[in-house]
Amino acid sequence: MEQMQSQVIEHFVIKIISSFSANVLASVLVEATAHRNLFTFSDFFSLSSLQQLKATENCVYLDMLQLFAYGTWSDYKNNAGRLPQLIPDQILKLKQLTVLTLASTYEVLPYDQLMQELDVTNVSELQDFLIDECMYSVQFAACRDLSPANLGSMTQTLSNWLYASENLLVVLQEEIILADARHGIEKLQKKRVEQNLQEVTNNLVKAVPITDYVSCGKQDKLCKGFVLDSAGVDIRNQEGRWRQLKRYS
Repeated sequence: MEQMQSQVIEHFVIKIISSFSANVLASVLVEATAHRNLFTFSDFFSLSSLQQLKATENCVYLDMLQLFAYGTWSDYKNNAGRLPQLIPDQILKLKQLTVLTLASTYEVLPYDQLMQELDVTNVSELQDFLIDECMYSVQFAACRDLSPANLGSMTQTLSNWLYASENLLVVLQEEIILADARHGIEKLQKKRVEQNLQEVTNNLVKAVPITDYVSCGKQDKLCKGFVLDSAGVDIRNQEGRWRQLKRYS
């Protein structure tokens, strides 16, 4: 949707530049402000072609463009006498822009306030408007132009966001350092356990004779290292000499 809006802006910029009369310019501005996919209009103010409207009876269309860039439906109702009459698509667009302004100003929007601002008479009509006309894809949120009067507030908001982001970055960097330290300690502990295990294994291997074989048991099985009785107990004497094996029938 964002890419589409850029394409729409470029389309109307070309139409405004190529307009040859004030009447054509006025018609283009009506078309632009009624377009379903266009929500920002400040790019048009820098076009020199619009200046020719100032000295004509169509100068009210510049005020109309200003309304769609920064105003609301209430602003239109309060100044309807000196503005062009809006067509249905323009009314819809201005009410959509009004919702955007309210949503950026208040965290919670009561139904009563929305009904008053949008000139809606009942909750059902309001809900239908919000669901059908104001719910956009979560991948893109429509925005509108920032008025010069709100520039200071926006600058402060962005400064607060930057400060919070920098603090969050510091916290994340500290967490990374702690995580690296914990990983290093766990790696060292694992190495020590492996070394201890290897040392115990080596000691066990050294303690077991590997060259002496004796016959034991009823079927003269060869028992390597240890001489076992029928219960599986080592029966070597303390001096390491073999004790007489009990023969089993």
